Formats: sequence, C-alpha cells, structure tokens
Amino acid sequence: MRYAYYPGCSLTATAKEYDTSTRALCARLGITLEEIPDWTCCGASAVEPVSQLLTHVLPARNLALAEGLDENEGVLIPCSACYLNHLRVEMEDAPVPERKRRVNTVLAEEDLVYDGDHPVVVHLLEVLGRPEILETLTTETTSPLNGLRIAPYYGCQILRPFARFDDPEIPTSMEPILRAVGAEIHPWRLGNACCGASLMTTHKEVALHNVGRILHSAQGADAVVTVCPMCQLNLEGFQKNALHRFPDDEPLPILYLPQLIGLALGLTPGEVQLNKNLHAGEFVHGLAGLVPEKQPEADAVS
Repeated sequence: MRYAYYPGCSLTATAKEYDTSTRALCARLGITLEEIPDWTCCGASAVEPVSQLLTHVLPARNLALAEGLDENEGVLIPCSACYLNHLRVEMEDAPVPERKRRVNTVLAEEDLVYDGDHPVVVHLLEVLGRPEILETLTTETTSPLNGLRIAPYYGCQILRPFARFDDPEIPTSMEPILRAVGAEIHPWRLGNACCGASLMTTHKEVALHNVGRILHSAQGADAVVTVCPMCQLNLEGFQKNALHRFPDDEPLPILYLPQLIGLALGLTPGEVQLNKNLHAGEFVHGLAGLVPEKQPEADAVS
C-alpha cells in the first residue's frame, strides 16, 4: 500500500506529534508514504475570503505535483482542513472543464498541469478504516487497550460538505479502528460538533462555549481521540478556560488517533511524541495495568 503524503502546515508546526505518529504508525502497518516535494499551504480557511480562484489553485498545485510521483493509491492527508480543501478540487473542479482550465492557466506559470484523473484524495481515517488495515490492527496489536473508554471526536470539516466515507450526522468510522485494538467507545452525541475552529481568535467566548460543552459531554471517558489538528489544539489548549462552567469536570487527555493506535501496536510513547501533549501524564497513568510494558522512559513524557 503506497500513498503520496501531504502533511500540511499544522503538522509541521503545532501538530508535529500528529505527523510523527502518522508516519510511525503507517510504517508499522506497511503503508509507504512519499511526501509530495515542494508542497505548499492549501490556503486553510484564510484564503477563501480573499480569492476563490486561489482557494482552488493552491491545493490543485499540490495535487499536480503528486501526479508526478511514482504510482500510488492516492494522496493521504491527515489534517481535516487540508483534506477538505484538496477534496474540493477533486469534487468541484475536476469534473468541470471550465473550472479546471482556469486552475491550469495559473499552474502553467510553473509548467504544472492538474489532470484530475489521478490521484484520489484520502484522509488518514479513511485509510485506517479499510478492511485489510482493520484485520492487521486486530492481529498485530501487542498492547490491547482493554477497558480504556475512548470518546471518538471527528469535528466538522472531515465530513462536511463532502461526506465521502461516513455519515456527517452520526459518524462511526473511528469506532471499528478503536475496537480493533481493544478500546471501548464512550457513548456520546457530540463527536461531530464544531469546536469553533479559528473562532478562538476572533470570537473566543463562542469557541470556549463549544469546547466546554464537548468536553463536558466527554466526561467519563479516559481520553478524547481526534484526527483534526485544530480540534486537538482547541480542546486541549483551552480546556482550563472552557470548563469554568463545569467546576466538577476533570481535564481530559486529547490524543491523535495514530498516537493511541501506535501504542497498541507496540510503539513507545516517545515514538508517538506523547510528550507534546499537555495532559499525556494523566493518560499514561490511566494506562497503568492495561499496557504496563509500554510505560515511558523517565524523559519520554513530561
């Protein structure tokens, strides 16, 4: 299994642990990742109000570069916002000749062409949910997370507006992956709720309200697991302020999915960079008795 790999800006800065754990887990699963050379920012959510054309050209440039790589099954993207922007090109531009012509007119400045026939944009969650990967997870788990209750948190961008691999109202695609490594699912209804995303910098009270209700609903879980860098940042970094309306609630570890799955498959806390998480200490303490052989070295987790 081989994919072109687009890490995006977050995974090279605030979410390096997501990048590191994704690469380590894919290597453990036999998935080859080839990073797209000279990739650029996809525009995130900041470019769209400035230029609709640039919103499409930036991710199309990355896809054009990916088309020049060795044969692969698609472009694997862990960040939900990056995934959405690149998938938009595939869903809205590729089928419409006039849109594709406008994009390629800009790309011609670099002698690039976005063909649109190949490759296919896929999210990390979509790949981990493939039947053959689930089977591998079941057979290769060395530290089953038996008894660990996990709240799967999808956020809103991964399935809206393009619900290609799951139900945007009642998403469940993370559940078989977690169950394959022995974890239990925390029952809740806010796994697809918006955390406020960049509203944390423009309308902070609105974002804190969203984060607070999500974390309150997740109480009783041992950890929240997500696949979105913005969601992880908001839920973890603003947890103290967001829970002020719920004084009895406890802070929760907010982990990336490949970090948790990697631990179950024998990767160490250092290899999935749990030291980058703010509440990793509490999480590792919760693992005691479940996966004792995977307790971190003294300097692996702060």
